[in-house]
Amino acid sequence: MNDPFIQGNKWLKLRPNLIAAKAKGINKLLTFGGCYSNHIYATAAAGKRFGFETIGIIRGPEPENYSNTLNFAKKAGMQLQFINRQQYRSKNDPEFIEELSRTYQPVYIIPEGGSNNLAVESCAQYIQNISPEYDVIGCSCGTGGTIAGFIKGLNNSRNIIGFPALKGGDFLYQEIQSFLKLKDNKQQFDNWTLKTDYHFGGYAKCNNQLKGFIVNFYERHNIPLEPVYTGKMMFGLFDLIQKGYFKKGSHILAIHSGGLQGLDGFPDLKKEMGLK
Repeated sequence: MNDPFIQGNKWLKLRPNLIAAKAKGINKLLTFGGCYSNHIYATAAAGKRFGFETIGIIRGPEPENYSNTLNFAKKAGMQLQFINRQQYRSKNDPEFIEELSRTYQPVYIIPEGGSNNLAVESCAQYIQNISPEYDVIGCSCGTGGTIAGFIKGLNNSRNIIGFPALKGGDFLYQEIQSFLKLKDNKQQFDNWTLKTDYHFGGYAKCNNQLKGFIVNFYERHNIPLEPVYTGKMMFGLFDLIQKGYFKKGSHILAIHSGGLQGLDGFPDLKKEMGLK
């Protein structure tokens, strides 16, 4: 399944969690994200489509003007709760999770970005079914769950490069290692790396160089990218190719992870691409 509202890797990560919630007889989902979160957007859409109540714990104070993501989530029926950034850092603490469980019970809690063991396993199964021949995979990174699944599914058979969308993305090395150890503490993977220099200033930051690349890429290939995740990943791959990073003749598979509603936050870029 891949539609305008539950795109790409978000469906890969949400699907097993929706199944698990239904199996437990729970029809209320709670998750975490920022004002421009693809995951908040997709969870709200999935809740509306499949009959779940949804609650979004949103990082930061309630804005005077909602982002397109928050407006969509609210219209889809998601209950939005805004908490300060210090509180938000506790999103994985057992005490905070227990407090939320008591407040909203019965509730099925999905981590930020949808990244948990079920999501990792789903992404691992997905990448194993990719049929084209390739030597290297490139994918964007937010919370690290998707790339962790790809690393596990590839099982050292091919190399994978992750492009963090956040500034200071080195912290993801530890996060990804944590996801990979959820099932098997002895399994070692040495087929992956992160390229942390393509954040363009930080999460959802975009400059004229990135905008120009996204517009040119769309004009040449008729494939839309957005500047939060996929645009940075694709820019990084092209830049590495130009710098001779890859062995000559390498076949590179770029994973387009969706999130195209992120373009709504960049109306001038969207207009320049000729998209409505």
